[in-house]
Amino acid sequence: MKRYERLERIRRMDPVKDASAIYRLTSAYEFPWDVARSLELALYRTYAVPSIGRLLAETAELTVRTQKRYDDTALLLDAIVEHGFGADQGRTAIQRINRMHRAYDIADDDMRYVLCTFVVMPKRWIDAYGWRKLSRHETVACAEHYRTLGRHMGIKDIPETYEEFESCLDAYEEARFGWDEGGRSVSDATLDLMASWYPRPLAPLLRTSTLALLDEPLLRAFRYEPPGAATRGLVRRAVRARGRLVRLLPPRRAPHFARQNREIKGYRGGYRVADLGTHPVPGVRGCPVSPGSPP
Repeated sequence: MKRYERLERIRRMDPVKDASAIYRLTSAYEFPWDVARSLELALYRTYAVPSIGRLLAETAELTVRTQKRYDDTALLLDAIVEHGFGADQGRTAIQRINRMHRAYDIADDDMRYVLCTFVVMPKRWIDAYGWRKLSRHETVACAEHYRTLGRHMGIKDIPETYEEFESCLDAYEEARFGWDEGGRSVSDATLDLMASWYPRPLAPLLRTSTLALLDEPLLRAFRYEPPGAATRGLVRRAVRARGRLVRLLPPRRAPHFARQNREIKGYRGGYRVADLGTHPVPGVRGCPVSPGSPP
């Protein structure tokens, strides 16, 4: 298989009718590492919206069992990508997501915003750091895939195009990003989780590198001291260099799904989709589908 052969296959598909199939090719074959990092960043951004960050902090799940919440979120979303909306495991994943969200009074605007991050952040990340930019077919298919997920979740007034998702995200962040003590605590716990995946002496370096990949509005909302321009430039050039290296490698022949990521730590012996996440009991606080770690 030639390096761009799969892209040519994608361009022969219908980006609306074949949206989930295209998204599976993009996320499991073309850009598995980039999609994982961009979705981590997408969910991490939601902490900077006080109504979301505060709720996640109140559940205490993201500060007490951060690894499990990361694993559950990645595996639930991945089950839908791998198996499809109509398959048993895909339907079960959606049911688990919906049951967890229904335990909380979550505003429609917040739900819609989170959905927007799933659509917009992968394109922005891949265009900046991937081994090639995302094609128009892939962009349309990603938007359509998450439009379908949004409909299954009962989200209202879902944007219809990528451009509408992007406008919705930018406007929402401009209006809603802000300081909240709970959001900051969830952010700190997430940064600590990411650092825990590597040898302890590297923790300060990893934290600085992560902050160097965040944009100014996000840093301001969490009141983090921005890394210097030289540090930001070095880190971002390093990630771009990885993309250029991947371009020189043979294309992936086997899919790589999120369940295969080394960051998934809690299910070495396997898992059932129906058991993932929390099972909220009325009157008892537990975590809704929870964000993962930043890149």
